[in-house]
Amino acid sequence: MSILEILTFPNRILLTPTRPIENVDGELQNRITNMAETMYAAPGVGLAATQVGFDGSLIVFDSKAEEKRGDYQVLVNPKIVESHGTIVSEDEGCLSVPDYRSNVRRARSVLVEGLDRDGNPVNIEAEGFLAIVLQHEIDHLLGKLFIDRISSLKRQLYKKRIMKQLKKS
Repeated sequence: MSILEILTFPNRILLTPTRPIENVDGELQNRITNMAETMYAAPGVGLAATQVGFDGSLIVFDSKAEEKRGDYQVLVNPKIVESHGTIVSEDEGCLSVPDYRSNVRRARSVLVEGLDRDGNPVNIEAEGFLAIVLQHEIDHLLGKLFIDRISSLKRQLYKKRIMKQLKKS
């Protein structure tokens, strides 16, 4: 097991959609374990492969991570196939967008299809916080960050602040 480096904005890899995973093999199992360890160490409730520089459609998540359960779930090649309603995710944040939180409009409930860590088909019906986590992580696989879902003014202010910090360092 090892903790992976989490890429942060403005790294271009975060803006690139991932490719579907073809093989659920031992190498993928190691990556899953390392991603889960990285998510908990961060600490976070979800992590997408693109956030650790892996070009594969893979997420790990644990909507109860704050309770220290350690009972994470895995989705390979996840897709949102249905969404209903609207909810505002208050104070949403991201491990790849450090030191910034904002309200984000999301679907209240989603139906997600994918594969589990053994390659078996799985459907997850989620609402509330779990639905938000799934949407957030699947957005990463599509090359989107949560700041892409906030007002352009807030997004530009954040980007300007980050670019200023990068020039100083």
